[in-house]
Amino acid sequence: MTAVQPVGLWGIFELTLNGSDSGNPFLDVRFSARFTHEEGAVEVAGFYDGNGVYRVRFMPEELGDWTYVTRSNVPELDGKTGRFTCAAPGEGNHGPVRVHDTFHFAYADETPYYQVGTTCYAWTHQGDTLEEQTLRTLRTAPFNKMRMCVFPKAYVYNENEPELYPFARDGDGWDFTRFSPEFFRHFERRVADLMDLGIEADIILLHPYDRWGFAKMDSESDDRYLRYAVARLAAYRNVWWSLANEFDFTAGSQEGDMEKSDNKRMADWDRFFQIVQEHDPYGHLRSIHNGRVWYDHSKPWVTHASVQSGWHVEDFGRAPSLREKYGKPIVFDEVVYEGNIEHGWGNLSPREMVHRFWVGTVGGCYVGHGETYLHPEDILWWSKGGVLHGQSPPRIAFLRRLIEQGPPRGFEPVDWGGDVEGAAKGDEYALIYFGNDQPGSHTLRVPAGNRYHVEIIDTWEMTTSQVEGTFSGEFTVSLPTKPGLAVRLMKAE
Repeated sequence: MTAVQPVGLWGIFELTLNGSDSGNPFLDVRFSARFTHEEGAVEVAGFYDGNGVYRVRFMPEELGDWTYVTRSNVPELDGKTGRFTCAAPGEGNHGPVRVHDTFHFAYADETPYYQVGTTCYAWTHQGDTLEEQTLRTLRTAPFNKMRMCVFPKAYVYNENEPELYPFARDGDGWDFTRFSPEFFRHFERRVADLMDLGIEADIILLHPYDRWGFAKMDSESDDRYLRYAVARLAAYRNVWWSLANEFDFTAGSQEGDMEKSDNKRMADWDRFFQIVQEHDPYGHLRSIHNGRVWYDHSKPWVTHASVQSGWHVEDFGRAPSLREKYGKPIVFDEVVYEGNIEHGWGNLSPREMVHRFWVGTVGGCYVGHGETYLHPEDILWWSKGGVLHGQSPPRIAFLRRLIEQGPPRGFEPVDWGGDVEGAAKGDEYALIYFGNDQPGSHTLRVPAGNRYHVEIIDTWEMTTSQVEGTFSGEFTVSLPTKPGLAVRLMKAE
C-alpha cells in the first residue's frame, strides 16, 4: 500500500496509472476507485487521459486517513491500493459552495458566499495570450463566479475557430466515442486558475450556439460526454454545473416542440441532470439556464434557479415570488449585458446594469454581470474575455462590499410600502433602494424598541454618508434629489 503526501481538505488527490491504449479505451475500459474513511466510503469514476494514462481524482471532505482500492475490467488497473492523509485546508480554501438557509449560499466551512457573477462563455477557447489577459483582469474585478462553456461557441462576434476541440477527428467530422484529452486538460487548467483566484467556475455543459455538431449528438454520446466531464472536473472544489445555456434553443427544443423533437426533449434534460447528480460524488451545485421556456426548477436535482430575465427591469418584481415558488436560491445569471452592440440584449447602459444588481439584491436574489462593448477584433468580454471596458464593475464591487459588511447571511425581501424596494437581515440590518426615483425624502418605520444608525448611499458615486444621531419608530430621512440612492440601517449597539 503506497503512502503519499497529505492532501488538504477539499483539495485534490490524483491517482495516475498506466495501462493499455489499444482499441478504444474510452469505450472498452471501466476504471474507478473506492475511497474509504472511518466516516464511510466514496465511489469515484476514473477517466482515460490518452497515451495509456488513466486517472482518478478525489476531493476529500473529511480530515484524517483515507485508503483506496481501484476497480477495473483491465487487470493492470484493478485492485491497486494506497492511502493518504487529509490535512487541514490551505489559506483561502473554504471548500465548495453549497445552498445555505434555503435561499442563499455558503462555503462548506459555513463562510458566507454572496454570488457576484459574470459571463465569459468562450474564454477558454481563445488561446493562452487572451486567456491569461482575462485572468489578469479577474484578479482585480469584483466577480466571484464565472459562467463558461465547455464546448466552443459559434455566434455573432464569435466566428473564430478554437485551437482545440473536445473530440477526435473522423474524416470531416468527429468521433464522439473518442475525447481529446488535450482539450480537457486545457479546460480544467483554466478551472484550476479560477480556483486559485477564489472564483467559482459555473460550467455550462451544453449549449445551442454550435456549427460543429456538438449540440446535435445522439443520446448515447451526450450521456458519455457528461460522465466523462464529471469524472474529470468534479474534484475541483469551485465547480458548479449548469446543464445548459438557453437549453430550449437546442435544435428541436423550442417551445411547443420539446416533447416531439428528435433532439433534446424535456425528458432528456431530466436525464442529463440525473447523470450529473449520480456521477458527482460531491453534490456540486446544479442549475439550467433558459431562453424562452423555463425549466421546472422545483425538480429535486436542481439546487438553485439560474434565470435569464431582465429585458425589462420589471421582471425583477418576480424575485420574491420565484423564491416562494421554488424554495431555492434564485440567481439572475443573465439580465442582458452592459454594452453598445446593435442587439437589444447587448446595449444596456452601465447605470442600468448597476440598477439591476441593486433591484435583484434587495429582492433576496443574486445577479450576474456581462459586458458587450464593440471591439475592432470582436473581443467582447461576454464571450471571449480580455479586459473590462464598462463602468459597472467598480459599482458592483461597491455593492459587494456593502453586502459583505452586513450580518453573515443573505438578504430577505421586506415590504417597506409603496414602490420602495428593500431587504433586511433580521432586525439588525436593512437596505432600502429607491431605484430611479428621486423622492427628496422618505419616511421609514422600524421597531420602536430598537435604535438604528442611518446611512445614505449613492450607488453610482459609490459613497456613503451617515445621518447624525440614531433613530427608532417612525422617522423621515432627507435625500438628495437624484436617482440611484439607497438607505442602510444598522442596529445601534
